[in-house]
Order: sequence, then C-alpha cells, then structure tokens
Amino acid sequence: MRAFYLLILFTWATSPVFAQHKPDTLFYESFDNPTLNRAKWNVEVTGVNAHTVNNEQQAYVDSTATLIFKNGLLDIKPIYQQGFTIKGGRKYDFISGRINTRQKFEFTYGTASARIKMAAGAGLWPAFWALGEGKWPDCGEIDMMENVGDSSWVSHALHGPGYFGNTPLAHRSFFPKGIDVTQWHIYSVNWTKDSLIFCVDGTVTYTVTREMVEKYGRWAYDNPKFIILNYALGGGYPQGVNKVQSPYPGLPQSTVDKIKAGKADYLVDWVLVTRD
Repeated sequence: MRAFYLLILFTWATSPVFAQHKPDTLFYESFDNPTLNRAKWNVEVTGVNAHTVNNEQQAYVDSTATLIFKNGLLDIKPIYQQGFTIKGGRKYDFISGRINTRQKFEFTYGTASARIKMAAGAGLWPAFWALGEGKWPDCGEIDMMENVGDSSWVSHALHGPGYFGNTPLAHRSFFPKGIDVTQWHIYSVNWTKDSLIFCVDGTVTYTVTREMVEKYGRWAYDNPKFIILNYALGGGYPQGVNKVQSPYPGLPQSTVDKIKAGKADYLVDWVLVTRD
C-alpha cells in the first residue's frame, strides 16, 4: 500500500504542473520504526526547547503517550492531563506532540508532501509546515496543511515580513462532497524560486507567486526550511474560526470529551521531500 501511494505521488510530481522527469528524493520518513528516528527528528518540549504561542492550550512533551508508532504510522495523540506542570511552573490541562527536522534536514526548493489522516473536532489544530532559521516571521513560514477542526476544509498559508498572523496569503481548500479530513489525503507544496504551489491529492488548490508576496513584503523563500509536524489545541486560529470562549479558548467541551475518550488522533503515514 505504501509503495502504491508513493507511485501516485511520483506520478503527480512528474506531471506538467511540476516537472517532466522523476525527481530526486531528498528526505523520506516512513515511520516504520517502533520509535522516533532521532537522527532525522527533534522533539520539542514546552518549557525546555519550545514555548507557548497563539494562546494554545497544550504543552508539548517528549513521551510515548503522545508520539505513538504503530503499523507504520505516526500517531500524534493529545491527552487530557489536568494541571500538567512544565519546567518554570506553568500549568496546562493538555499534553501533545511536536517534532521537527531542524539542523537534521533542511531544504531550499522542492516538493514537500505528507500522507495524513486526522480527527475532526472544533479546536483541534494539526499542522504540517516548514520554517526557516532565525527570527519569525522574517525567516519565512510555509503552511502546507492546517486544520482547526472543521472537517470540510484545510488551509494553506505563508507568513513572512509584512504578511504574518492574519496573513493575506492564505487559502481554505474545501473538499468535494462526501470527502473530509478524516480520510487519508496527500498534502503538498511545490516550492520554486518564484512560486509556491499547494496541492491536495495532486490537485492544485492554491498558488502564490513572488510577485503576489512582494505586494506585502520581502520574499522570504530563498533560505533553507525544516519540516514540522505538530498537534496544537485551541488558541488564536481555532478561536478566530469557531468563536469558542470556554471551557478553553477555541476548544469546546465536545472536543475536550473527544480528547478524553482518546479519539482525537493525528495520523501521518509518511513524509517525502523531492527536488526536480
């Protein structure tokens, strides 16, 4: 099954939208090992090497409870753990997972893809994205996929100097009727020196050019980026969409109950980066 999907991906990557030949593989993670491959990935821990942003309600931890490897999949699983205390004393009621390839794999230009399946629930905020080194947003951020619990769409976005936060360079990609985020999909971006082309299942959903970006600020996409997979809960972006105030900002009781029941999984089959 994995080989079948990779064959499809390479077919897309060699379509006229992208290139005329099979691209070179720069990075491939199959998640077939029973633990995280730490030669490729770093684990972020809130209060140690990560801090809370966007008023998110989770603490990231390095735990086999939140980063689960089974049947060739990575399962990032949020857990309700009332009063969880991080180094420094701040308390949280949820723990979750966030991994990145910083200083282990970084790339400039290419196609970054991941096969993903996720739970629906207002305020659940899984993401697949890329970030440059240095001060944000000057370093440039590419959001290949974000979802804040509405199963009917995912979003793509760019953040950089002059276009960040509620960035004008963002797009909601809606699924056809009968299809949603709870099914397997391949999310990707084809990044060149003058454009970023976002796709869902090989179909182009959003295109941003250098000219479009430079209407707002400097093009921040000529420097190396590293890959991030994370699962946030509540906070600014979800709350801006669902307007929920309690029991947590952007996170209603129905979603808290789903997390408590262990039914809020974020599954990743593989991550692939290629270059023509």
